Amino acid sequence: MSIRPQATVLHGLLDAPIAGPDAPAVTCGDLTLSRAELVRASHRYAAALRSRGLRRGDRLVVTSDSGPALVPLLFGASRLGVVFSVLHDQVRGDVLRHVLADCEPALAVAASAATRDVLREAGVAVTAPEDLDAAPPTGPAPDTRSGNGRLDKVDVADGPLSVDPACLIYTSGTTAMPKAVVCTHQQMMFALHAIAERLGYRADDVVYCPLPLSFDYGLYQVFLSALAGSHVWLGSAAESGPALLANLVRSRATVLPAVPPVSSALLRLLRRRGGERPPLRLLTNTGAALPADIPHGLREVLPGLRVQLMFGLTECKRLTIAEPDEDLIRPGSCGLPLTGTEVFVIDEAGERQPAGEVGEITVRGPHVMAGYWRRPELNAARFPRRDGLFPELRTGDYGWTDEEGRLYFAGRRDDVYKQDGFRVSAIEVEAAARRLPDVETAAVLTPDSSRPEAVLVVTGTADPVTVLPRLREHLEDFKVPRVCHRVDALPVNANGKTAKAVLAGQLAEAGRD
Repeated sequence: MSIRPQATVLHGLLDAPIAGPDAPAVTCGDLTLSRAELVRASHRYAAALRSRGLRRGDRLVVTSDSGPALVPLLFGASRLGVVFSVLHDQVRGDVLRHVLADCEPALAVAASAATRDVLREAGVAVTAPEDLDAAPPTGPAPDTRSGNGRLDKVDVADGPLSVDPACLIYTSGTTAMPKAVVCTHQQMMFALHAIAERLGYRADDVVYCPLPLSFDYGLYQVFLSALAGSHVWLGSAAESGPALLANLVRSRATVLPAVPPVSSALLRLLRRRGGERPPLRLLTNTGAALPADIPHGLREVLPGLRVQLMFGLTECKRLTIAEPDEDLIRPGSCGLPLTGTEVFVIDEAGERQPAGEVGEITVRGPHVMAGYWRRPELNAARFPRRDGLFPELRTGDYGWTDEEGRLYFAGRRDDVYKQDGFRVSAIEVEAAARRLPDVETAAVLTPDSSRPEAVLVVTGTADPVTVLPRLREHLEDFKVPRVCHRVDALPVNANGKTAKAVLAGQLAEAGRD
């Protein structure tokens, strides 16, 4: 794939000349916008925001259920230098009020009338998506091409600099209220080009995105598709049933960005149902480790599918990306760092560890985001500077690197725990449980103040009494939990990840903690 000269700001992805401006660019629901229509719609929304008094540096909150307006609205905000934040439409109550007080938006756009009422009660100016633009992005757009086929830009005064914030991405708060990662245009553009170099999206790709745009993994599918000229088709994070397979077939999807529960659901559907198969050529994974049996199974039912495993977090978007199908030759590898960045592990004193030693995963590079919004103390701890050099990001995750610099993930801070005096990775235990033929999915609840020992929870037909003895065939004795429960299904959060806090609450309510 040839990469065009890099734009310096996010909306420059749309304004760069590209072949096929009439080709489909984004589909949401029953509406598809061509590249030219998307460009024009983004300018209309920029004008609409400006007419409501928004200027460079102001914050805009948009809920993820805003429908066809969502993507052009984000690009429109970028044109003005307005800092956008996409919130999942299920964010409510104290969490929503916390976000509003934290970012102080000049305007909020929400599809739900109930959400708009909460926003008004919080003193925020609010509008529905359909009321923001008098000319909604439907139907043919005016011809924006000059005689040479280039897309002409509608200039917006006082647009952003590359060092200005483009968006605030609120991380999910599992033990505390969410915090916002400040993402500048410059950092996002570097990350986009570095990721595109590895993934190789093509102009003829249909990228089916079942992830909400409030999740940075989902949000970046819009921008990666704009960069490559691909067609991004926005689905739903709730699609873990038959709708997922049906929509992949309907959209003729060639690329699927997935988290493990989505990949697992797809594999079950493909194995159980006959009929037409989607023309998927690439599946990517991040958000959590993908158990090895899932990509193996997907390759069996979808010949020609390639799988790329990645490791990342919101604070730097992506750390490493493996080569396609690298999991077949280097099991457990998350790949090499992005070009122009470095990834290493440190001990508790902050010293770099040699290859093979487990430590806290740390990253340096231009993709490390600007820090947390209004959290100077947390920034000093998570983004320290050494000897005045570019700040490094201490991820709070654990792993090790090999002699060539490839990263291997051991577990997140909350996934690594002590049992019988030994350090244990919940990821390793879950993977071992999934290797049992009668276990479909598994989750380990790590010890905390309310739970003195790790608890294994499985789905499938397995008898919990037999699971733990059989695990000793795959794990050292000290790694095998002493308690196992079976449930019908593991709960997932809005981003499609296993919701362990919810699972713990369900077990406690049932008296099984």
